[in-house]
Amino acid sequence: MKHQITFRQYRAMDLFIFTALLCICETLITFGATRWFPGEPYTLSLTPAVTAIVMVRWGGFAAIPAVLGAFVFCLASGASLSQYAIYCVGNLAALALTQFLSYFGWKCLQKSVLRAMLFGLLAALLMQLGRVLIALLLGTAPALCAGFITTDVLSTLFAVLLVWIARRLDGMLEEQKHYLRRVAEEMEKERAAARGNDLWQ
Repeated sequence: MKHQITFRQYRAMDLFIFTALLCICETLITFGATRWFPGEPYTLSLTPAVTAIVMVRWGGFAAIPAVLGAFVFCLASGASLSQYAIYCVGNLAALALTQFLSYFGWKCLQKSVLRAMLFGLLAALLMQLGRVLIALLLGTAPALCAGFITTDVLSTLFAVLLVWIARRLDGMLEEQKHYLRRVAEEMEKERAAARGNDLWQ
């Protein structure tokens, strides 16, 4: 008898895989940037992209990659305590997009490529604005806060690109309860068709 995992186990595994891959990539990218290109004014983070994708799949659970991605980025770049707060808390601003999904529904991202790309763009911009807000609350000069946006252009572009790619992959940019139901229905139809063929043979 085949062992079937529960929905919670599936969700935990899915979140673990996305977050683990994100943390590994963030570490490699940040270490590479600080050691090979220390003079570059731009930073690259995959956290906005992964957070946006996970948000479609699991809603508010996207807080997990949003915070852990920021934590790993800060750890790998040798950030100060205040920078940990700015990035980890500021990234949570992207969760405002759960209201977008609640109002329009995740299927709107499948129907419109522009809307999907806008979703990735907003995820990145909201994170940056969240960092600006936290930085201001911690007493950072407004002129320095602008750097959270201007230096993160590459992350924004990658968020748009990766959400666009995810949209093209079956089940990737899809609410997972709907995905599991869809797959189960498709498998049942295939089994029914196979039984019908057996009867005619």
